[in-house]
Amino acid sequence: MRAIDIPFGPTHFSGVHSFLYINGVLHCGEVDLEEVAARFGTPAYVYSAATIRNNFRRLDLALKPVDHLICYAMKANSNLAILDLLAREGAGFDIVSAGELFRVLKAGGRADRCTFAGVGKTVDEIAYALKEGVYCFNVESEPELVRINDVAGSLGLVAPVAVRVNPDVGAQTHKFISTGKSKNKFGVGLDRAAEVYAKAAELPHLKIRGIQTHIGSQILEAGPFAETARKLAALVAETKARYGIEFFSIGGGIGIVYDAALASGDPEWWKSTDHPRRITPEDYAAAILPILAPLGLRILFEPGRFLVGNAGVLLSTVQYVKKTPGKTFAIVDAAMNDLIRPALYEGWHEIVPLKASAEPLEVMDVVGPVCESGDFFAQDRELALLAAGDRIALLSAGAYGFVMSSNYNSRPRLPEVLVDGSNVHLIRKRESLEDLIAGEALPSAK
Repeated sequence: MRAIDIPFGPTHFSGVHSFLYINGVLHCGEVDLEEVAARFGTPAYVYSAATIRNNFRRLDLALKPVDHLICYAMKANSNLAILDLLAREGAGFDIVSAGELFRVLKAGGRADRCTFAGVGKTVDEIAYALKEGVYCFNVESEPELVRINDVAGSLGLVAPVAVRVNPDVGAQTHKFISTGKSKNKFGVGLDRAAEVYAKAAELPHLKIRGIQTHIGSQILEAGPFAETARKLAALVAETKARYGIEFFSIGGGIGIVYDAALASGDPEWWKSTDHPRRITPEDYAAAILPILAPLGLRILFEPGRFLVGNAGVLLSTVQYVKKTPGKTFAIVDAAMNDLIRPALYEGWHEIVPLKASAEPLEVMDVVGPVCESGDFFAQDRELALLAAGDRIALLSAGAYGFVMSSNYNSRPRLPEVLVDGSNVHLIRKRESLEDLIAGEALPSAK
């Protein structure tokens, strides 16, 4: 049987497809995912190395006209193997905690290619990053400037900083992942940025290295990025002239298409008012590079989801099919603690069987075993008929999947598997029941 493409993921950006049906079975590249599920069990995360490399290389090529550094926003997926893969491609890293910096270093990355973001950096985190030689702190508030200055002074060091400037640009995304409006907790307002930079210049243990901004995640149009660049261009030029800054970071936020139906081959699909048009690296570059190039600075980009989101799937097995007068439920062994996006963001994930099915479609909910009504992956979704024992894949699960997982309901966290060509690597083992209580202790008897 010929290979049958599933219209999702990397095809939206590159034409290179890592997940497809071959002889009726879903594969990741050359690897049969039924065999992966049998070997490692379900639920399990599986990632495509080829897709991650391809996404990085295409974005890097699109940005080639300007001096740039792609700093992977590793909060999307922080497995050491993923970090190692991207470090070998030449990526830097956008980090938000001491733990993420620790991971970068353990994966062979360099602190001097890391930007440290986040609104609540602690004294210990700042000291750790300074000692390791972090490239820059993205500063979110005036009190943080003072704290970084004080910590640097106590260590006899000078801390490199960039102020995160909030341009008050609407990203047209979910309210929980919009960060560029004045009501969000991130950054300082554009109207106060010059004043904050002047204060930074007065602090003796700081070096002003750049300007940073980030307006949100899962943005599927180039317009908000271009608007951000235009609104900040004058400030960037003024700050360069006054303080000799080295870079401007425009952040990340390039979205991916989660709904495979949007790429069904219908040339008119994008006219739907229900979904925004997808964005490609070329669209993104064409919109912003003409504004950024004249600044004469190194430009930092901080994508996360774009690089890894469509490179991952979550494998799961149907446990029961429950029919009621009003609903059909496919109850699977994955749960909201394994992939929280549907419960948290109302996030959509396409769901397909590992074995291609010609069965008629049935409207059903796909739900997990956790004791919460919010434990679902799909509601009122038309899917191929499923039976107990059938295996499914939740697509586009490479970003904000495992990293946001938990042990809720005392469920062990999942294994992670990396497919690279014909090679299958277990890059994180499944937790055991004993792992659940590691570090806990009963009170000592008096």
